[in-house]
Amino acid sequence: MSSLGELRTIAKRSKTDPGQPQKRRKYRDNMAGFLFLVPWIIGFFVFTAGPMLVSLYLAFTNYNLLQAPRWTGLENFTRMWGDQRLWKSLEVTFLYVFVSVPFLLVLALAVAVLLDRGMRGLSFYRSVFYLPSLMGGSVAIAILWRQVFGYEGIVNGFLSFFGVQGPGWIAHPDYALGTLIVLNIWTFGSPMVIFLAGLRQIPDMYYEAANVDGAGKLRQFFTITLPLLTPIIFFNLVLQIIFAFQNFTQAYVVSGGTGGPSDSTLFYTLYLYQQAFNTPMQMGYASAMAWLLVMLIGGLTAVNFWLSKYWVFYDD
Repeated sequence: MSSLGELRTIAKRSKTDPGQPQKRRKYRDNMAGFLFLVPWIIGFFVFTAGPMLVSLYLAFTNYNLLQAPRWTGLENFTRMWGDQRLWKSLEVTFLYVFVSVPFLLVLALAVAVLLDRGMRGLSFYRSVFYLPSLMGGSVAIAILWRQVFGYEGIVNGFLSFFGVQGPGWIAHPDYALGTLIVLNIWTFGSPMVIFLAGLRQIPDMYYEAANVDGAGKLRQFFTITLPLLTPIIFFNLVLQIIFAFQNFTQAYVVSGGTGGPSDSTLFYTLYLYQQAFNTPMQMGYASAMAWLLVMLIGGLTAVNFWLSKYWVFYDD
């Protein structure tokens, strides 16, 4: 009888509020989704937002990891104007970014167009070309790069067959940065895969119409493929610029952590590391440098988004 009475009560409630069961179900679904997000939310505040706020505070202090932070206001930021090594690191980093990224994207697009022709063993070639992207930022590859471009390395060994005595590439200030640029270009696999996916999304009807009109392959590439691929180019451009500015491992390993020779490989991130962890461990100044890097990357990204309206085209 009690169960019959409960059923009647539920039926009455349903009549008075027909949407109540749906509200309960929606509430349970929302709670389930929130519970799944809890680990990410905790990780975001503990490992991302929290450290960022702490570094923002430390940017206005004098802190060396051994004593309590001492508030100094804008002293760390004003100090940057007279830091010649900081300006040198910015010069090296900008040269590295604006030389390596365009060549990387051009090579990635060229290989993607080649693989898009449907050759045999496409999966194998795609994996082979993508492999350097997985290992390019590793310590092992950076050590290998030192051996390849060393005075008695593979490059000089190859040149010796032609009677050419090559220099110690990584030990020469005129060539050391170039070796790191080549290393970054070599890791073109990730944008290549994205380009390949973009090429597969271009409708065949455009090429069929171009063939009817007598357009050649080169004409089709510049009038169909390239314009419709500009959103993918823009996406890869923004990502690769951000990754290049954050590059650290390659310069640290190849130069032995010094940024040499003659600061020719002194990336901004490497100089930031030196300020933070080398004696006397100026963590406050390093935090200010980190926020300057955030502003530089944010500013360049904003400029890219503003310029995109002039050259990025969409199918609609």
